[in-house]
Amino acid sequence: MEGLTLVMTSGRGGSPGLVKGNRSSSPVSGLHLRLGSSLVHSILIPSTAMDVGRSMELQKMNGQHSRDLGPDKLNLEEGFDGLEFMAERDEFLPGKRPGIKAPQFTDFEGKTSFGMSIFNLSNAIMGSGILGLAYAMSNTGIILFLILLLFIAILSAYSIHLLLRSAGVVGIRAYEQLGHRAFGQPGKVLAGSIITMHNIGAMSSYLFIVKSELPLVMQAFLGLTENTGEWYLDGRYLIIIVSVIIIFPLSLMRHLGYLGYTSGFSLSCMVFFLISVIYKKFNIPCPLEEITSHNNHSAYALEESHGNHSFVTPAYVNSDEDFCDPQLFTINTQTAYTIPILAFAFVCHPEVLPIYTELQDATKKRMQTVANISILAMFVMYGLTAIFGYLTFFGGVESELLHTYIKVDPLDTLILCVRMAVLVAVTLTVPVVLFPIRRALLQLLFPEKPFHWARHITIAVCLLIIVNLLVIFVPTIRDIFGIIGATSAPSLIFILPGIFYIRIVPEETEPLKSKPKIMAACFAVLGFVFMVMSTSFIIIDWVSGESRSGGGH
Repeated sequence: MEGLTLVMTSGRGGSPGLVKGNRSSSPVSGLHLRLGSSLVHSILIPSTAMDVGRSMELQKMNGQHSRDLGPDKLNLEEGFDGLEFMAERDEFLPGKRPGIKAPQFTDFEGKTSFGMSIFNLSNAIMGSGILGLAYAMSNTGIILFLILLLFIAILSAYSIHLLLRSAGVVGIRAYEQLGHRAFGQPGKVLAGSIITMHNIGAMSSYLFIVKSELPLVMQAFLGLTENTGEWYLDGRYLIIIVSVIIIFPLSLMRHLGYLGYTSGFSLSCMVFFLISVIYKKFNIPCPLEEITSHNNHSAYALEESHGNHSFVTPAYVNSDEDFCDPQLFTINTQTAYTIPILAFAFVCHPEVLPIYTELQDATKKRMQTVANISILAMFVMYGLTAIFGYLTFFGGVESELLHTYIKVDPLDTLILCVRMAVLVAVTLTVPVVLFPIRRALLQLLFPEKPFHWARHITIAVCLLIIVNLLVIFVPTIRDIFGIIGATSAPSLIFILPGIFYIRIVPEETEPLKSKPKIMAACFAVLGFVFMVMSTSFIIIDWVSGESRSGGGH
């Protein structure tokens, strides 16, 4: 195979020589590989009995070697077949031989710190669904909710574990290329298409929040009781402004690691949201009776429209004696809808491999630690938000938690600040979600092309234009992406990692009937179950004409 550079060392103290040829050439004592501009590893291959037991230290090719290679680079998509025997002995596979490390197959040296990687992955996990978790808890009870949340968090960590193991075996850190290795071009197209559709849906959901919430926040800060029709109170204009001024510049970053600071700020906004939810728990009585707002707007003066009739109802008043008693276990008609909501609460899998690629001193163990810490942090944040949101309103909590606070006092300054913080958080999440889409499109449309700023910028512009047009002109876009999310999310979390693992890890290492592969198969089947459940619930909603949306990613 052309492009493979061999540095031969005699093994008996002779001077080294540089040879270029086929990787199946005669045995050598030292083998140096240069993959793009990546780190080069030296692997000892004994040629005689006297060479057995010797080892070579890991080395880096110097700048002169990099220039000597010229265009003869080993493409990341191919050329690993002969090296799988080394990668299979990485730290996470059985039968590891001491003294031999699997090479890191990256197209550049990762420079993103451990902490920034945690910020980016946590920001990718945290979705708009956090606003619906208190409602989900009201339909399951505290104990059942926490059990389900813990179960889903563990499954998500295991799913990332399968992805990282599959990536380590073949030396590939792109979701689409794992699909290519497992099922050829159809697998590559399938993975890229699912990532693109899922993340476009996520971007649309975030911009929908901006479109609906930002005009109300600005209206409240301006002290207006109703929308006066100015352009700066029109959500359509506002999402265009936000996209151009904030999202587009951040989307031009070449590497995902650069967004670590904005991801950290986004998470800080959500921490502020959590602290406010906890604080409000001790300031809002239960049940609500006569809470008035700053300008004597009664909490009862909430207008609800039904057809052509409008009437005024209380925010919520319930005379049941047990209304303010927390429920530990609850089973009702809405309980089944909670499972898909929680199942999608930890979706971050399209971002895992890009973050892994840019992680400094990247190893499978180090990236798994990043994932575990991120999932744990989100588990704590999700749990506390759900508990204190539920304990504030109990059975009166709505599917969007902030709307319930607005019913108490529409002009509450703290809640207005919280709404602004949530808007900032979801806005700063959009560029992080955009990165995997662009990477997938580049893999599908320009697999052999080097980085080029024109393509990089053009794809970002096109994606933002498409998403803005969808949010502005398609009123049923949530329903459309609801059904897409019901199929894409289980695929990304459960199905694809499971079947990729089964196909990619060699049977010589783990037979088809081995425990890890049986677990991976069960994991994929679980994904199909979630997909059928989610799709069925959405179809039932469409048929019945009822909205049971409790949040989403």
